[in-house]
Amino acid sequence: MTTLFLMVGLPGAGKTTRARQLAEEYRALRLTPDEWMIPLFGEAEADGKRDVLEGRMLWLALEAVKAGTNMVVDFGCWSRDERSAIRWLVEAEGACFRIVYLAVDEETQRARIAHRWATARAETLPMTEADIMYGRSHFEEPDASELGGGEAAGPPPGWADWRAWAADRWPSFA
Repeated sequence: MTTLFLMVGLPGAGKTTRARQLAEEYRALRLTPDEWMIPLFGEAEADGKRDVLEGRMLWLALEAVKAGTNMVVDFGCWSRDERSAIRWLVEAEGACFRIVYLAVDEETQRARIAHRWATARAETLPMTEADIMYGRSHFEEPDASELGGGEAAGPPPGWADWRAWAADRWPSFA
């Protein structure tokens, strides 16, 4: 069955390294926004362009799973709502959805971020201590039900379905 693997975790957790391994192992197409943001815009956020890029990547990922191509989506997906929306969209296309969560402790995270900046500056984005702390305080760790493929949560109040929510979250998805 065609599978979409969703990489989940904080910067420095090893998501992209694991995403590359999964792409090779499952002959999957890998979409990693950081690898596009720097060449296209020279920065990570670029006035909301990351959300636009992720929306088109999500659209492409769904088109690919419809065509029978395994996908690895390396967004990080800090919020449960983002993960739930992507799961719903993938399963609506009849594909299998797998979360790949990589936890990282603060010390390891800082060391990996510093090493990446020191050794691959052209391929990475600078991160300040404030950036690290912001991520740690806003990240919603997946629970056992989410990781085990339990029943997917419904969309937040006010949304008809996850497709409508996703179109608002990622403006270019619709």
